[in-house]
Amino acid sequence: MKKLIRVLLVDDHPVVRKGLYACLDRQEHLQIVGEAGDGQEALVKARELQPDIMLMDIDLPGMNGLAVAEVLQREQPQIQIVFLSMHGEREYVMRILQSGARGYVLKHAPTEELVQAISKVHSGETYFSPEVAKVALNQIVQNQGIQKNGILTDRENEVLVQIAGGLSNKEIACKLGVGVRTVETHRERIMRKLDIHSAAGLTRYAISNGLVVLATLQSP
Repeated sequence: MKKLIRVLLVDDHPVVRKGLYACLDRQEHLQIVGEAGDGQEALVKARELQPDIMLMDIDLPGMNGLAVAEVLQREQPQIQIVFLSMHGEREYVMRILQSGARGYVLKHAPTEELVQAISKVHSGETYFSPEVAKVALNQIVQNQGIQKNGILTDRENEVLVQIAGGLSNKEIACKLGVGVRTVETHRERIMRKLDIHSAAGLTRYAISNGLVVLATLQSP
């Protein structure tokens, strides 16, 4: 039996929340632990209920979803955020990537895609709707191209790309043909050089520097 994934629903439209609840509550491995209608309430509920996943709209009264995500990244980084929005424009996509969210699903997506996004993010992967991934990829290629930074060594760049892909130290070691301890050392050096100390932070860095694109972060 799959471990229950505890989900907090955040949307300012009660009808949307009820619709999401009705769709997701049918999934045996999902448990809806609460709902919130604005940003401030979302923070209160997140601190109180400690969900695994927060499924959240961007456009919220008072404090928008991006601001909520920034606060949670500092206070409750273990809570993973999947944005659910009608916006697929470039500016929204890039801002969401920078916010630390691990998933972004458009509101017209089918229930199956939403469930897949929640499951993938909970397992440590990322998920972005295909349209969103395409927008982000085009923007990265236009602005920066796929290029290496000058801070890390070639091997450290290789390890960083694998970390961004959600691989464990053991999996990276097998893929690169090195020892686990070697990968651990590279990871430590990468975090020290970049002053980034979480896998989510390293993933954002890899994306923003063109080392990896969203399409490569999604499983087939």
